Amino acid sequence: MSQPKILIIEDEPSLVEVLAYNLEAVGYEVLSAGDGEAGLEAARLHRPDLIVLDIMLPLMDGLEVCRQLRADERTRGIAILILTAKAEEVDEVVGFQMGADDYVIKPFKIGSLTQRIRALLRRTQHSGTDQEILAAHGLELDRWRHRSTLNGEELPLTVTEFRLLWALARQPGRAFTRHELLEAALGDSAVAQERTVDVHIKAIRQKLGRHAGLVETVRGVGYRFPEGPPALDQEETIP
Repeated sequence: MSQPKILIIEDEPSLVEVLAYNLEAVGYEVLSAGDGEAGLEAARLHRPDLIVLDIMLPLMDGLEVCRQLRADERTRGIAILILTAKAEEVDEVVGFQMGADDYVIKPFKIGSLTQRIRALLRRTQHSGTDQEILAAHGLELDRWRHRSTLNGEELPLTVTEFRLLWALARQPGRAFTRHELLEAALGDSAVAQERTVDVHIKAIRQKLGRHAGLVETVRGVGYRFPEGPPALDQEETIP
């Protein structure tokens, strides 16, 4: 099996050096780029399995890099982990507009970052023993191709959004707690906060549009996928 490939887009050489050393030590192939434009070009050229992306970058900031990665079919499915120095930026970068899969707030411990990366990469691994396609209420999720459509129209879901929606849709009617959804999407709920689930669910609902009722809120519990036809134009407030 080939080594997972990680692209670091970061303009601090000392941080890149430390990250590369530690990631290579645990078996990853590491590439790097020192500005946003070079990072975007490297992502399109090398198609890494995961991108570690700083927000504050020269030439093109990380938010714009993230937008362009998600808008490009060649890079849409790449897992993105954001590095940010500001906790208040978290909802924006992990939310609908940016489409990042996870985040780490500076300063951070290398061990914590490595855990996050390992969890993100686990989400993208394919298991041939699992059901590959789910279809219900006009929604179709193809796990092998990582493709999602709603009434024939493509849904541009991130890796994490796809995994969350898959977990819900494969067991219609079951109410999942946020903790359970973290385990289903990440495989290890210890490396992310439960509030991250709410941010991703909000993003999924925005992309579902008038079919947002495909993800129902269960008050005091969490979320579920409906057994029967969902209500249209449902706009729920995340508790």
